[in-house]
Amino acid sequence: MIPITELRYFADTQPAYRILKPWWDVFTDYISIVMLMIAVFGGTLQVTQDKMICLPCKWMMSVNKVDEATRCPQPNSSLWSSPEPRGIQYELDRHQYNYVDAVCYENMLHWFAKYFPYLVLLHTLIFLACSNFWFKFPRTSSKLEHFVSILLKCFDSPWTTRALSETVVEETDPKPPGKADGLADKKTSSISDQDVEASIPMLQRTKSRIEQGIVDRSDTGVLDKKEGEQAKALFEKVKKFRIHVEEGDIVYRLYIRQTIIKVIKFILIISYTVYYVHFISFNVLCQVNIQHLTGYRMFQCAHPLATLFKILAWFYISLVIVYGFICMYTLCWMLRRSLKLYSFESIREESSYSDIPDVKNDFAFMLHMIDQYDPLYSKRFAVFLSEVSENKLRQLNLNNEWTLEKLRQRITKNSQDKLELHLFMLSGIPDTVFDLQELEVLKLELIPDVTIPPIIAQLSNLREMWLYHTPAKIEAPALAFLRENLQSLHIKFTDIKEIPLWIYSLKNLNELHLTGNLSAENNRYIVIDGLRELKSLKVLRLKSNLTKLPQVVMDVGVHLQKLSVNNEGTKLMVLNSLKKMVNLTELELVRCDLERIPHSIFSLHNLQEIDLKDNNLKTIEEIISFQHLHRLVCLKLWYNQIAYIPIQIGTLTNLERLYLNRNKIDKIPSQLFFCRKLRFLDLSHNNLTSIHPDIGLLQNLQYFAVTANRIETLPPELFQCKKLRTLNLGNNCLISLPSRFGELTGLTQLELRGNRLEGLPVELAECRLLKRSGLVVEEDLFKTLPTEVKEQLWRADKEQA
Repeated sequence: MIPITELRYFADTQPAYRILKPWWDVFTDYISIVMLMIAVFGGTLQVTQDKMICLPCKWMMSVNKVDEATRCPQPNSSLWSSPEPRGIQYELDRHQYNYVDAVCYENMLHWFAKYFPYLVLLHTLIFLACSNFWFKFPRTSSKLEHFVSILLKCFDSPWTTRALSETVVEETDPKPPGKADGLADKKTSSISDQDVEASIPMLQRTKSRIEQGIVDRSDTGVLDKKEGEQAKALFEKVKKFRIHVEEGDIVYRLYIRQTIIKVIKFILIISYTVYYVHFISFNVLCQVNIQHLTGYRMFQCAHPLATLFKILAWFYISLVIVYGFICMYTLCWMLRRSLKLYSFESIREESSYSDIPDVKNDFAFMLHMIDQYDPLYSKRFAVFLSEVSENKLRQLNLNNEWTLEKLRQRITKNSQDKLELHLFMLSGIPDTVFDLQELEVLKLELIPDVTIPPIIAQLSNLREMWLYHTPAKIEAPALAFLRENLQSLHIKFTDIKEIPLWIYSLKNLNELHLTGNLSAENNRYIVIDGLRELKSLKVLRLKSNLTKLPQVVMDVGVHLQKLSVNNEGTKLMVLNSLKKMVNLTELELVRCDLERIPHSIFSLHNLQEIDLKDNNLKTIEEIISFQHLHRLVCLKLWYNQIAYIPIQIGTLTNLERLYLNRNKIDKIPSQLFFCRKLRFLDLSHNNLTSIHPDIGLLQNLQYFAVTANRIETLPPELFQCKKLRTLNLGNNCLISLPSRFGELTGLTQLELRGNRLEGLPVELAECRLLKRSGLVVEEDLFKTLPTEVKEQLWRADKEQA
């Protein structure tokens, strides 16, 4: 027989799987153990005890209390033996009795009484196999093993305890219903002005608590870095496992099939066992054809174990009945409920994690089984299905990684001399960022899931924010703060729907920079219509691929002062609507594939600066109309295909800066020098061969560049421009330089690299403001200067340092 330890192995599977065994499986396992004990006990008795004891019927005639069916026949019956043969011994020895006992046991004892312990063992093993088959079947055992492993890790994870404790704290924190804190769960697109106004008192309370030190974010040490990384890995495992397991329902189908098999087995056992149990009898009549050896033909036999076996059989039948009813209950439970769907609705109501998703198929079935063992497992496991919980953990790990000292090291000063912090490809915004109270510009780039929290109110100096491919959400108190303080916002996106709708609530916003696809095909989403709400907007920059300006831009343009459109080479048409932007002082139409200067520009009488960079302008005959723009001081026609400058340019007498570089100009008209107010003139990268002598008329000229032309000589009149500070003459055909350079005493930068010069004039020593770093020239050419001149230039650099 099988030892008890091996029997227990079938009933008690791996301890880890116990959490997948509901009460009925545990109960039936114990019943199976009792059944096995019956089989072992009965089999042991059958092996160790006498199986049958037989005596000749002749000796048993005096016994009258036997059953009718097993009573010996009368002496005159034909079953009695014939007259005894001569010489036969009627006193049987022990071996003859043993032989008769064995023959009668094999031939006359009913098969059920003979094999009862083995039938019990066989049926019990089948029950055990059916109960535990889903733990052993390859296609289900891997899923169950993985599920149990993840579940136990999630149950014991320090993050689970921390997350649930935070939930308890949040539930005990009193909040006004429907106000303030509750707004964090809303979609950002649904934040209304009333919500923001309602959050202002909370914002004030938050700032007050921060100043008093009540809000403490230094408790991140409760979960160390290693534990945080382990919890993060668990989140990834749960995600992948959920995707894998929700694809099928093989675990559910296998479990219901093995339950059906157990019910069928129960019906089969009951149907024949109840009938055959009556065939277990103590008295057995045995007829043997060995009277020539024993002298007797009929024997009365006793089955010593019959009474005990009958008791065990009825006890076994009662256990099978209990087992069968439990299996039928299990089957009804599975058919009555939808076990292929599992809802965390009750957990969502009890906790702050309202985003826990419902699950299906095998994942749902295993969670239902877990609930039968202990619902606490599914409650703790739900923490790892919640995106809110994952975001909290991600934030915690982020805070541990980005300390205040590390962030301070990344702060730089931008071109506008503002303190700037650039965060790139992080999982969120570290809370330590909001301790940098000196911060003025915050750049967030490629941060896909970020929510701006109320503690941004600590950044009292924040005036500018960049959201590059960062569709940020925002909580209402944070929005209330940005409404009052944010002045400049830069947004870069791929799809127009990524533009956060909350930006249109920033009532004090002065500058808005949008970079992304704003084409007419996407305008059907009407996302940018919210621009009408930005009543304080003064600067609007659009970097996109528009075919025409959206109507909302025209509507906003009434109070705009600067409009910049970089069209990325796409042709921009229908510009007549520009006439409505009467308050524009700066207009940039960059890379718009313009072939002529738009006539609508000439109606904008307040324009001070026009930039038509990198278009396809070949002629600028319309420049005469610029004379109506009396405030125009800067004209940028650079990076085009302009071949000549019309003489009408002389009418722009108020012009102070003129950019004509990167064109195809080969001649400068003398009328250009009628613009006596010019301070900045850039003619570099053209086809000029000379500089017009009238250059001397520009007495206010401070910057003059003719780099990358074909100029061979410099006119003496150039040195009449006494206010020149920057003179770029590089990459030309100059052979020598006049000695009059000493007259340009205000010169701070002189570019001469790329010419055919053999030496430099010693008069450069008269340029007291010129430093070595400001003299852009080949090193060999620099060495031609006298030593004292070189030392003077080097000394000027050192003094500045």
